[in-house]
Amino acid sequence: MQRQQWDDMQPYVRLITPKRIIFIILGVLVIVALTTCFYTVEADEVAVVLRFGKYVGQTGPGLQFKLPFGIDTAERVRIKKVFKEEFGFRTLQAGVRTQYDPRDYSHESLLLTGDLNIADVEWVVQYQINEPQKFLFQIREPVQALRDLSEAVMSIVVGDRLVTEVLTVGRIETAAAVKEGLQRLLNRYNTGLDVVNVTLQDVNPPDKVKPAFNEVNEAKQEKERLINEARRAYNESVPEAKGFALQQISEAEGYALTRINEARGDADRFNAIRQEYQSAKEVTRRRLYLETMTKILPQVKEIYVIDGQANSPIPILQLNK
Repeated sequence: MQRQQWDDMQPYVRLITPKRIIFIILGVLVIVALTTCFYTVEADEVAVVLRFGKYVGQTGPGLQFKLPFGIDTAERVRIKKVFKEEFGFRTLQAGVRTQYDPRDYSHESLLLTGDLNIADVEWVVQYQINEPQKFLFQIREPVQALRDLSEAVMSIVVGDRLVTEVLTVGRIETAAAVKEGLQRLLNRYNTGLDVVNVTLQDVNPPDKVKPAFNEVNEAKQEKERLINEARRAYNESVPEAKGFALQQISEAEGYALTRINEARGDADRFNAIRQEYQSAKEVTRRRLYLETMTKILPQVKEIYVIDGQANSPIPILQLNK
């Protein structure tokens, strides 16, 4: 039986020659070389090329070439994507109805403020990879380093502020200070990361004292509202009063100018009459008398003519009646 099987395999054995084996090996090597020589880099990526594990350069998006058989290796890094790290909470699914992880992450968010109060600060750090070589090789776990440094910087910044500042008006300044301090530390440790933004997602007092803090915030908001209303009333009343005062002053100045001009005109007219009277007393006296009677007589309703010789007035026919 074995003899028969060996005889049946003789034609195939004759086909396997050393030359054909060499060609098969070469073909396999060519196929492996072709499959390991080329790689594709996406539009938002760069590839860090290593030769025998040593950095030799970077390549951009597109179809790229490298030495085969593992001589060169390419580590792709997404440099245009904005990553984020969440502190104090975790988002399970973002969307119209965002779902959050129900587990407690208060060990990340409970921070001590400068006035020895506790604030529950939840924040988000958005970052990009700006130096792929440093990101891959300068530090072992750059993302974990980012988280640790972010918690440290947030603790320092919040510890320098009052709890009321962190909860209300100082949130923007706090986020800006954390971003600046975190970027400075990331550069010092050569992480290759660039902080895009730091956002305080939610800042609350601990649950046990939250009602008291809410009452304080409401009182402060009421205070600000009253101050704003008072300022608005001041801004409306003061300009109106100033305008009314200026109007009264202008009217008084105009009245004074009118009276002065009238008085000067009367004085000039009197001086002119006096000069004429000095030059011709009788004529001026008669002219003044006639002018006066011309003004008075049209206003007289009854006229009586009295004879100096008679004892009683002479009646005059009242034609106007």
